[in-house]
Amino acid sequence: MFDIPWLLFIAASLAVIISPGQDLIMVMSRGLGQGSKEGVIAALGISIGLMGHTVLAALGLGAILTTSELAFTILKYIGAAYLFYIGIKLILSGGRHFETEDNNDKSIKRVFIEGTLCNITNPKVTLFFFAFLPQFIPANSENPTIGIFAMGLCYAFLTFILKTPVGFFAGRLSNWFKQNPNFLNWIFKFSGLTLLGLGLRLALEERH
Repeated sequence: MFDIPWLLFIAASLAVIISPGQDLIMVMSRGLGQGSKEGVIAALGISIGLMGHTVLAALGLGAILTTSELAFTILKYIGAAYLFYIGIKLILSGGRHFETEDNNDKSIKRVFIEGTLCNITNPKVTLFFFAFLPQFIPANSENPTIGIFAMGLCYAFLTFILKTPVGFFAGRLSNWFKQNPNFLNWIFKFSGLTLLGLGLRLALEERH
């Protein structure tokens, strides 16, 4: 676990987490429509959902990376292709579809459950974890399962740390984003380029 390039992993994770998507829109909409507490609870629910994906990724990827050369190669190219796909999609979208919704009738418990289910039932998150996490596991790692699990927990923690203030300051941030569409556009492009770079790195990675 300690041979993981943690600084690179954290930097890449931050670039992905700050890119507006389904989870961020939910956090902002809950904060904007109901208040700061609900925005924070939505962020917590989403982070808990990520832990579910972490378990799936650790169990599945850990077995693949240690037993099958062919499966490792296939997974590598599928993961690279998926990273290219979402990277290009982010670059081309330019933040044009960023919208929020208001709903004042949801309880704290319901907001938490909604945030968790929104994330854990999203198959794209599973695909992303399967594409994203393996490239930070050294080819000679003795226990990739533990490494993947640790990275998944770290990703969930970073998600909560970054999205909590978004939920708390949802109204102000939402209005600012709407008034500064060019800034949102650059966030999308930067995140997209980061994913393209990670996809290329994954495609060129060799297992020793």
